[in-house]
Amino acid sequence: MTETAPRKSLDPKALAAGIRAGNRASLARAITLVESRKAEHRAIARGLIQDLLPLTGNAQRVGITGVPGVGKSTTIDMLGSNLTAQGHKVAVLAVDPSSTRTGGSILGDKTRMAQLAVDQNAFIRPSPSAGTLGGVAAKTRETMLLCEAAGFDIILVETVGIGQSETTVADMVDFFLVLMLPGAGDELQGIKKGVLEIADMIAVNKADGESALRAQSAASDYRAALHILAPRSPTWSPPVVTISGLANEGLDAMWEQVTHHRDKMSATGEFQQRRADQQVAWMWDLLQQRMMEALTGNAQTAERLKRLEGEVREGQTAVSVAVEEISSLIGV
Repeated sequence: MTETAPRKSLDPKALAAGIRAGNRASLARAITLVESRKAEHRAIARGLIQDLLPLTGNAQRVGITGVPGVGKSTTIDMLGSNLTAQGHKVAVLAVDPSSTRTGGSILGDKTRMAQLAVDQNAFIRPSPSAGTLGGVAAKTRETMLLCEAAGFDIILVETVGIGQSETTVADMVDFFLVLMLPGAGDELQGIKKGVLEIADMIAVNKADGESALRAQSAASDYRAALHILAPRSPTWSPPVVTISGLANEGLDAMWEQVTHHRDKMSATGEFQQRRADQQVAWMWDLLQQRMMEALTGNAQTAERLKRLEGEVREGQTAVSVAVEEISSLIGV
């Protein structure tokens, strides 16, 4: 992604007006500003989000994860199309895997979501994960707010799903959906307990044709696994459903569970409390990022950090001593 946004996109008032009007080009430029690492763009983005904040918070935010090959993009494409046909406006924030060596990213989600890519009531934004924990782009939270301000009432966040911790995405959405493949067997043995603990629902995909029976068997195994785990909320026991994203089977019933979850959580106040907690957690995440940037962004401190890292690696300096010196660089 280029760091240089078009000059007209640097007018925050014009951008805000465009976003309020649901202009997709304005939304895309605003997201580019949010994702930029240039200080000038970051400052504009902060002011823009603050200006649009009253228009945010009304969308249903759903995180969707699963191992590669489980059919995330196909399922999202069909699910999103169903939702737009019902009158919803759907934004898909598809986080692509970034190279740990080059930072490069495939960014091919629009080709894998053929129906939504041409749907006027849908918006697909592929963003590189850039190595962030949980496979979530660093600016996904800000992008969600911009999409909500532009009138999108459903936000679907597709995560990388390559074995990284998915806690990050679960902590920024209202509902966390985990897609599984038929034939649990060995996969059930290898699945991380942590993912099951934060799932609000498990959907066994590709439950069609010859795989239908295997999908039902896998669903039973996952129900048994969930039964011995304490649910995240006393209000909600995560259901296990079978679907076929490709054949568009079971998706409407699956979405009914998502809306039912929101109704139940809202009735007890847990929905509002989760949103508030997420905002505070976001604040601390950003603060930690800024402190790290302050340490590594200065040439002199960066040189000292490099020297200390080498000394720790060679066993010349104790870790506690190195941390104390590093802390002194920012006055801690």
